[in-house]
This record gives sequence, C-alpha cells and structure tokens, in this order.
Amino acid sequence: MQKAILIADDNPAVRRALRYLLEEDDGWSVCGEAVNGPDAIEKEEQLRPDLVIVDFSMPMMNGLDVARALKRVRPALPVVLFTMFKDRLLEEEAFAAGISAVVSKESGIEALADSARVLLKYATAGPSN
Repeated sequence: MQKAILIADDNPAVRRALRYLLEEDDGWSVCGEAVNGPDAIEKEEQLRPDLVIVDFSMPMMNGLDVARALKRVRPALPVVLFTMFKDRLLEEEAFAAGISAVVSKESGIEALADSARVLLKYATAGPSN
C-alpha cells in the first residue's frame, strides 16, 4: 500500500522538485500540495496523508505553527520541517512543536527522502487515525 505525502511550501519550484523525487519511490504518492500554512492544515484534514513536509517560512503561518495545529488533531502524524534556516535553536523549537525531523534544504532533497523513508517505515499515523 502506498504512503501518501502532503507537501507544504510556498515555492512552486520546490514543490515540483519534491513531488518528482518523492514519486520516484514506488511506495509513495504525493496526495497534495499546499501553498501556505492554512492551506496545509485544510488539505491535511481533507487528504489524511501519512506524512507532511512543511517549509519553515511560508505566508500567513510558519511551519512550526502548522505542525502544532496538525499535532493537536493527529499526534502521531510524522511532520518533517524542510528549511533553509536550520540551526540548533530552530531544531529545538521544531521538536517542541511536534516535528519529527528537521532537514536543511542545503542538504538536498535526497536527505529529505532519507528522513521520509525512516519516518514512514515506523509511522503509526495512517489515514484511519
């Protein structure tokens, strides 16, 4: 059974690149794309993905706020923060917000895919949760 992934990033080029890479894995499908925080929350409610990838810096609501909102409803849902702004303080804030992994965009999309593989392997937050 394929694992569904929701991508939330305000940059269309990043969303396209992520979709392309993630869908190369036969076990994954990108079920949706969100352009900002409120859009991500709405699409998570509609699509019930197995994993959400969020950018830190988005219009209207940052990735930490999105994660907090998602975790209130689905505590076991894995959320990955994919950001240009990775540092120790942000990581601490991200983990406190319920984010499962923080990946720097400088590390590349493959590093993100590696984190997604690990999280999806052990995820308990399926569409029925």
